[in-house]
Amino acid sequence: MWRPDPRCGKWRPPPPIWGVVLFFAAASLFAHDFWIEPTTFRPEVGSTVGLALRVGQGFRGDPVPRMNEKIVKFVLVSPSGAETQVEGIAGRDPAGRARIGTPGYVVAGYRSSPSFLELPADKFEAYLKEEGLESVIEARARKGDSRKPSKEIYSRCAKAVLDAGGGGTTGFDTALGFRLELIPDTGPKKLTPAGRALKVRLLYEGKPLAGALVFALNRDEPEKRLSARTDGAGRVRFDLPRAGVWLVKAVHMVPAPAESGAEWESLWASLTFEVP
Repeated sequence: MWRPDPRCGKWRPPPPIWGVVLFFAAASLFAHDFWIEPTTFRPEVGSTVGLALRVGQGFRGDPVPRMNEKIVKFVLVSPSGAETQVEGIAGRDPAGRARIGTPGYVVAGYRSSPSFLELPADKFEAYLKEEGLESVIEARARKGDSRKPSKEIYSRCAKAVLDAGGGGTTGFDTALGFRLELIPDTGPKKLTPAGRALKVRLLYEGKPLAGALVFALNRDEPEKRLSARTDGAGRVRFDLPRAGVWLVKAVHMVPAPAESGAEWESLWASLTFEVP
């Protein structure tokens, strides 16, 4: 929120939320989920929507302030495919704001640069199991690394689908070219009580990723999470039991580039939207 500066009678923003920065640094150590949480998933045309970044678990998150040095891409894409850079002030929450110019489905996307992470062996193995990364567990076992600490780089690939002006019919499936990306095949308004069958594709470097574990969580009942593995075409289907705000997420891990100083690289994809 903005507030007046009594010294000059002008408006000035509050100080950066450094406490949140420190929290984010600590939270990142445990490879928590990351997502975009707009001020509304159904903004009015002509309005400005806040695009907050959140980190946490079980769809319970804390604010992530804008850190320009971590942003590779932060955009809002219109129904016609026009891409607008999401602006914001460093150290502030929400991390970005964007004006809604046309009606229809718009897609917000955030891609971060990699961060380095070290974890004790037991925490890393537990995290791999939780995210369905058994192939990495097996690879570590073959190398005799199961009891060794991990060295990992990780980055975020977050998206949100918004229905501007309530007129969305196309554009919800816009691809942003992220290395790991979740793309819905079903628009939120099609997910009615008569049939809430959500179909989603998971792409890695533009190609379908088979066998990946994908989760879906409702904000009001995150403990009742759904999970399924992608088929050969990288697709997964969830029969959503209720309306509300949903988070779909997946993690993929590959050997890290030699120059990174890490052994593994993880990519965290997320997709948020609201079912009316």
